[in-house]
Amino acid sequence: MSASALKHPSPGSVTMFSTSWCGYCNRLKAQMGREGIAFTEVNIEDVPEAVQFVMDANDGNQTVPTLLFPDGSSATNPSIHEVKKRLAS
Repeated sequence: MSASALKHPSPGSVTMFSTSWCGYCNRLKAQMGREGIAFTEVNIEDVPEAVQFVMDANDGNQTVPTLLFPDGSSATNPSIHEVKKRLAS
């Protein structure tokens, strides 16, 4: 994995840790696309080094979608409203 995958995303964007089969991930990606929210997707099945970040953010669980925000905070399976609110603050 490139070091850029775990660095804080640019203001106004997020990094989304996902899997290919995750329905919640697909729904949130579509919602962010409709809202014009820029994101970088990191598939933890393809980038095993990202698994540790997801596990650290989720008490040892590999729960996706996990989003990394520009301020360094994370959220697991947030609503599109929460994503927009956190990016606006």
